[in-house]
Amino acid sequence: MGSGAIRRRLALGLAVLTAAGLLAVAAPGDAHAAAPCPGRKVRTLPFSTGSVVVYKRGGYVCAVTFAEKPGTRRPMSVSVRARGGRPVVDEGRFTHHAGPVTVHAGRRCVWVKGRVGRGSVSSGWILC
Repeated sequence: MGSGAIRRRLALGLAVLTAAGLLAVAAPGDAHAAAPCPGRKVRTLPFSTGSVVVYKRGGYVCAVTFAEKPGTRRPMSVSVRARGGRPVVDEGRFTHHAGPVTVHAGRRCVWVKGRVGRGSVSSGWILC
């Protein structure tokens, strides 16, 4: 392959990457646009000040708490507990979301909790 062909291929590759980057920046998005957890979304638990989104892949369950109105730093938390295990928790003062947190649940039920400010949600045992 000659140097001209190599340059053409490099230029084409650079053009494709640039176009993909521009589309990613210009595309309208929402708070949940980029999935923070691997797997498929299996549940959304809404509450007054936000929502908890639960994902599952293989035997793993992952959850993230999103604020309804992101931007101001406030207390947020998310926790996931597989039946018989200890909860995995992420809590602090965040502007957008808490988490993700992941547990290996296998085929066990999980209990998911989320909080943004004064609002919260607790799932009870789910995904059994």
